[in-house]
Amino acid sequence: MSSSSPSTSLLSAPQARPNPRAKERILAAAYDLFSRHGIRAVGIDAIIEQSGVARMTLYRHFTCKEQLVLAFLEQRAQFWAGGWLQAEVTRRATTARDRLLAIFDVFGEWFRVDGFEGCTFINVMLETPNPDDRIRRASVEYLERVRQFLAQLAGEAGIGDREAFARKWHILMKGSIVSAGEGDRDAAARAREMGALVLDDALAHATAPLTS
Repeated sequence: MSSSSPSTSLLSAPQARPNPRAKERILAAAYDLFSRHGIRAVGIDAIIEQSGVARMTLYRHFTCKEQLVLAFLEQRAQFWAGGWLQAEVTRRATTARDRLLAIFDVFGEWFRVDGFEGCTFINVMLETPNPDDRIRRASVEYLERVRQFLAQLAGEAGIGDREAFARKWHILMKGSIVSAGEGDRDAAARAREMGALVLDDALAHATAPLTS
């Protein structure tokens, strides 16, 4: 892993300056609380208390809780998918095939940290069943960005139907996260084993000679 442990890097929002401004403190508090406890369980009062800002200061930056949740989800997507997962996968492996499998190596370490919080976007979708809800739509969009990364790796590996493959791989990823949340800390290794079979099959079909 990088110099920051998964628990530190994923549960703590990055601080851009030693004495962050009020908005940054609000976002950092929201990031921490929403990541740990979910968006429904955390109220504005808890964010005010942890951030140390006045109520009117919070509402000056975020007029409602929905705006704050949407800002948190955007930060989580940038920090989790791009700043952590993709960076770790790229660092650990050089080929597209190995990077796909490395996802589960990264997950294996994540699943064992204290305070493992699961996938924020899955959690939000479960908490927000209305398909027209802005917060739910944002979570779906960020999950789609993860699939785009998977599809990119699939294409680089030479897999023909990379979109279909990305959906299969994403199912393995999400399933392993849910299983880890149930207490199976070996879920990533199990998903990696299944993924290797799916990946080898896809690559075999990609390179199979055409028959008349």
